[in-house]
Amino acid sequence: MGGTEHGTEHGTEHGSEHGTPHGTEHGTAHGTEHLTVERVGATLVLTLNRPEAKNALSLSMLVGLYDGWIEADEDDGIRSVVLTGAGGAFCAGMDLKALAGKGMAGERYRDRLKADPDLHWKAMLRHHRPRKPVIAAVEGHCVAGGTEILQGTDIRVAGESATFGLFEVRRGLFPIGGSTVRLPRQIPRTHALEMLLTGRPYTAAEAERIGLIGHVVPDGTAREKALEIAERINACGPLAVEAVKASVYETAEMTETDGLAAELARGWPIFDTADAKEGASAFAEKRPPVYRRA
Repeated sequence: MGGTEHGTEHGTEHGSEHGTPHGTEHGTAHGTEHLTVERVGATLVLTLNRPEAKNALSLSMLVGLYDGWIEADEDDGIRSVVLTGAGGAFCAGMDLKALAGKGMAGERYRDRLKADPDLHWKAMLRHHRPRKPVIAAVEGHCVAGGTEILQGTDIRVAGESATFGLFEVRRGLFPIGGSTVRLPRQIPRTHALEMLLTGRPYTAAEAERIGLIGHVVPDGTAREKALEIAERINACGPLAVEAVKASVYETAEMTETDGLAAELARGWPIFDTADAKEGASAFAEKRPPVYRRA
């Protein structure tokens, strides 16, 4: 879990079935000084908002992130989450001074961390997996702790000038945000080891080629593309979407036989839901489905 020059380094330089038009905000929910929370249709948008430090992680940002993940889990009106950054950057890693709660803003959140010493790992998606799909919209720096958070997301979009990398070994540090475990499971081991052991930066094109991200788009349009993907997800049956995501992760390390058994246990109940019947009826009647999580 690397950081910025504040602690370590920066590195180198459509409508839904709910009737809410794409891009229309329901309003702004809670947030913190460094984490903005918005509702765009059925999508919760969490924006890392500390552009003067390339959105380096601070205590207030981590508290805001954790609260955002819990809000998404508990609010059935939220069907997807987009995670992005303000000011042309995603996240340049951990600001160790800010994490220590130095200054008035950080001090306000010390009690939260004391009450839950695991909060920062949950915020970074190391010890928490949201049940709704999470789409990363990356612009600019996504390095060190930024690349570690990225590995906890489900779908990833990046602007063509985005930069990725795990720089920890260059400073004699360890990427303890989960990368030595997750990265070799998400991309080929040879690429994972090169990224982990060299600490070099990767372009968006390289990141797409090795499978770390799924889409490269023109700079400044990553959020737009992520919301487009989110809207497609939002139009699907929410019970089915959440069951599919859960099945993918829970069977990842199982044998094929055990995985197929777990898939049946997870998937068969979906066929008995009212939403499944609604999907079939809507198809037959040539109309958009109206899903009710039932």
